[in-house]
Amino acid sequence: MPRITLEPRFQVEYLSVLDSDGNLDTALEPKLSENDLKALYRAMLLGRRLDERMVRLQRQGRVGTFAPIKGQEASQIGSAFTLRPSDWMVPSFRETAAMVWRGWPIDKLLHFFAGRLEGGQPAPDQHDLPITIPVATQLPHAVGLAYAVQYRGDDAVVMAYFGDGATSEGDFHEAMNFAGVWHVPVVFVCQNNQWAISVPLKKQTHSRTIAQKALAYGLPGLQVDGNDVLAVYAAAREAVDRARAGDGPTLIECVTYRLGVHTTADDPTKYRAEEEVRMWEQKDPLTRFRIHLEKRDLLETGLEQRVDDEIAQAVRRFEAAPPADPLTMFEHAYATPPPGLLAQRDEMAAREHAAPALDGQQPPAPVDATPMRGQRRTRR
Repeated sequence: MPRITLEPRFQVEYLSVLDSDGNLDTALEPKLSENDLKALYRAMLLGRRLDERMVRLQRQGRVGTFAPIKGQEASQIGSAFTLRPSDWMVPSFRETAAMVWRGWPIDKLLHFFAGRLEGGQPAPDQHDLPITIPVATQLPHAVGLAYAVQYRGDDAVVMAYFGDGATSEGDFHEAMNFAGVWHVPVVFVCQNNQWAISVPLKKQTHSRTIAQKALAYGLPGLQVDGNDVLAVYAAAREAVDRARAGDGPTLIECVTYRLGVHTTADDPTKYRAEEEVRMWEQKDPLTRFRIHLEKRDLLETGLEQRVDDEIAQAVRRFEAAPPADPLTMFEHAYATPPPGLLAQRDEMAAREHAAPALDGQQPPAPVDATPMRGQRRTRR
């Protein structure tokens, strides 16, 4: 029997508005006011300067390991700029700029990277999930949020962020399938920065693009120049409007580059060439957008100093906070803490000169020192 074509050969579109030299394609330029353009640039600059300051803080031992965003500011700010406060944002672990734009205080983020519990807690009225370290696990959560929004009839959209490495995880494919089946209002934003730690994109997938993976799940996919904030905004604006109108999910692949380290515990010189980094530095999103604003006479005098002052004030607030209570490490793991955990907490409390018992419970009198299965023996 002859073969029957069920689907015509698919096409994946690529969008770029502002080239590496700051030249604008006016036919594709999104409708943004001068104040919007200034706000976009300020948010990108704040993200970059905060990133640089946090690297210095980490090297000085004042915060812990974190994932820098240098080079990915346009992908984050151009997309997050399209959201309303009532919409939901679901970050992975490299969305510092987007989180600050969404209202996370800088000193709160510093607390998170210093290992403090409260640093990862959104404000009560904030429609954001906290930072997610395990790769791609936030994507089913985002789709679940979007399903709840749809079920309740809320006028909201969910935007979920992840990297190219996440597309090699089962969670990504499950989330995409669930989103397509239920036609939920979610926008997937993949920051394809070319490297999943030390694994290059070409060793993760044989697909020419990540955007085309959307087609298998019955939703549109678009690839954009992720270093062009105007292109990212235009693509995200279209996707958010589609989702809000009830037309379902979209996958946006932002082609960008991680100019710095994967995390501050990483040495990228071990696996990538300096020539590659220099090539991508010529496409720096911040430089590109600054050139465009200079041509339009929209750069604000003294902006860098004001941004630096804002960051410095946040660092002072962060470092003026009282020390964290180490006993919080025993909380939030169990609804009913097991005796062994209570005993361990009691031992630490004694060393820390006493603290209230966990959940109002008094540790039992002698506890069998034999460790439970999967539990280490407490050293005394």
